[in-house]
Amino acid sequence: MDVSPGLLTDRYELTMLSSFVTDGSAHHRAVFEAFSRRLPDGRRYGLLAGLGRLLPLLAGFRFDADEVSWLLAEGVVNDVTAAYLRDFRFTGDIDGYREGDLYFPHSPVLTVAGTLGECVVLETLVLSVLNHDTAIASAASRMVTAARGRPLVEMGSRRTHEEAAISAARAAYVAGFASTSNLAAGLRHGVPTVGTAAHAFTLAYATEAEAFRSQVAAQGVGTTLLVDTYDIEQGIRTAVAVAGRDLGAIRIDSGDLAEESHRARILLDSLGATSTRIIVTSDLDEYVITALADAPIDGYGVGTRVVTGSGHPTASLVYKLVAVADSPDAPLRPVAKNSADKASSGGRKTAHRTYDDGRLVAETFTVDSAGRDDAVQVPLLRAGRIVHEPTLEEVRAHAAASLASLPPSALAVSGGPPHLTAHSQEAT
Repeated sequence: MDVSPGLLTDRYELTMLSSFVTDGSAHHRAVFEAFSRRLPDGRRYGLLAGLGRLLPLLAGFRFDADEVSWLLAEGVVNDVTAAYLRDFRFTGDIDGYREGDLYFPHSPVLTVAGTLGECVVLETLVLSVLNHDTAIASAASRMVTAARGRPLVEMGSRRTHEEAAISAARAAYVAGFASTSNLAAGLRHGVPTVGTAAHAFTLAYATEAEAFRSQVAAQGVGTTLLVDTYDIEQGIRTAVAVAGRDLGAIRIDSGDLAEESHRARILLDSLGATSTRIIVTSDLDEYVITALADAPIDGYGVGTRVVTGSGHPTASLVYKLVAVADSPDAPLRPVAKNSADKASSGGRKTAHRTYDDGRLVAETFTVDSAGRDDAVQVPLLRAGRIVHEPTLEEVRAHAAASLASLPPSALAVSGGPPHLTAHSQEAT
């Protein structure tokens, strides 16, 4: 059953809203921020992704009549809150880092300003989208760095939820992957799609040669033939015999990929297939790809590890109230948690960055400094309407430029501390 964006939330958002509506504070002004207190262990930066999916969901955040009736019947909301939800739409403003931007501990990646009632109910949806897509993009960007310019294909659809597979393909593309095997990501988001055949295709024929002939007849000699169903060396010989020296590529999905790719390159060259590329798959991640840097490999297919964030399936972003008014006409006052290991910093923040010869060297934030023209954040929604709509290719280009602003030490896939930590400019 399809549900409205409004139900993509946790129950406690609406129980809080019921109290706010009942006592009148739902109409007080408020500011919430999304940020991460820390990066996943060993990560030196994060790459923000998901805004292109999130903003339309927030602009269309509604509850239909049947959903409101269900919430009332379940005792999730009271009568006055049900009436509030029937006419609900987000009318506030949202600013944030651009999709494809870097972020660090305490970077205020999203700022949501409006009434307390309309901002509080967005928490779960904001975090659901940004935590997932950012985790994927951050992991994918490390794989892109490790690949050293060689193309990567995202092919993890069978290792995650069917909808997560689509958003993972988009996030990996933002981070620099060349294509995806997921057709829905191609149709919905415009991500280039690729794919040829699995081992089942070869096994469906009496001989490997028959399978290859069928594929070449349908796809042309530029196709990629999977050569490790039986024996890799014989598979390569059969592939070249069937497709000729202009065979597009072979794929190896098993064994010692470094050793097998070296053997494959020598054999292909000896057979005259000097332009045939070698693609490898099989449980790849940034560490394995780094170890394969000197192998004669022309491209990688990455599945499980990219769609699960390479061991870190969430970016650990949080969404916290940082300022609230005590009455409809009162000024905003900063608020903050003091909980051990979960403290936050009060007041609406604006981030600023310092560069040295194109390298990012510092990130600071100021409180209540609207109007400065050096802010990292850009307007995303105004009065509930989207005002920032870059194309996916523009987002991808921004991600590449962001990664290029990091020094080599920050791009290393080995574990290390964050390249930066955003801190209060006043504290310096």
